[in-house]
Amino acid sequence: MQIALYRKYRPSNFKEVIGQEHIVSVLENEVKQGKISHAYLFSGSRGIGKTSIARIFGKSIGINDEDTYEIDAASNRGIDDIRAIRESVHTLPYSSKYKLYIVDEVHMLTKEAFNALLKTLEEPPEHVLFILATTEPHKLPDTVISRCEVFNFKKPSNSALADTILRIAGEEGCRLEKGSASLIATLAEGSFRDAISSLQKVINSSEDTKLSEEEVESVLGAPKHSLVLGVIKGIANGDGGSALSFVKQASEANSDMEVFLKMLLRSLRFVLLLRFAKEMASSVKEETGEEEFQNLETIAKTAKNINSKTLLNFLDALSLQGFATIPEMPIELAIIKSCEN
Repeated sequence: MQIALYRKYRPSNFKEVIGQEHIVSVLENEVKQGKISHAYLFSGSRGIGKTSIARIFGKSIGINDEDTYEIDAASNRGIDDIRAIRESVHTLPYSSKYKLYIVDEVHMLTKEAFNALLKTLEEPPEHVLFILATTEPHKLPDTVISRCEVFNFKKPSNSALADTILRIAGEEGCRLEKGSASLIATLAEGSFRDAISSLQKVINSSEDTKLSEEEVESVLGAPKHSLVLGVIKGIANGDGGSALSFVKQASEANSDMEVFLKMLLRSLRFVLLLRFAKEMASSVKEETGEEEFQNLETIAKTAKNINSKTLLNFLDALSLQGFATIPEMPIELAIIKSCEN
């Protein structure tokens, strides 16, 4: 059975962690000084390395796999599940100094389960260490948060995600264009796990080791990039009819409209950066690749009709996309607003 790439390339030590230096440096210092807290709270969006860093931290203080327990609170959220933990914490570890309990999606616990967990966090045995992980910290009781050392994880930048995708593709013996890696990164919305999973889909669907732009677009449900450029050019020229015609083409090709919208936002952002922050041209080129960059740069030179309001129109469209009964409607409204005099 093929191992999932996100598991194969999961960081195994602090040096391999990307984009969380503010957390790694503190944890490394705690390990060096032997100042280990009894409870930690790792907070941040999905797929950015919370449980990976929890495992690395455990190993760095000598906790073996047999003394590490991972609990998915989404599936084990009741008071009986937490009572079972409360009973097990009193047994000594098998071969390590500590027993480590990693509780993922901890915000899913019931109120009664939180109360039971709180008692354990207040007076844990000396040989027990808790790491709680959550994507929704606002759902946690303040009493639980106050008993933990809290770390807020950052979303990685698109360039960091794209670089990771390019590196993994290379290590898997595949060739991937920068623009395609950037598209995968954009649609992953800051999640290493989602980005790497998308790359694996592309690799598995390809007949050879050259991962073409068309293959990436097809696997991700994305429209051809020419359709994205067509919409952007139409808006730049104030030609709403032309821009809307490219939306129609994308819809008729059964493209995912939410993916199309995210691609439009990505390109609009690049156009604005090229217009108002010319010193960032090299970084835009790095993210897009030569051909896409030249097209965007050409549009930026004459795109006076594309401004901050344009981007806001499309951000509004993104917030409406999940509620739209006609998938292309939010995009169409954003185009009309952007082309109105």
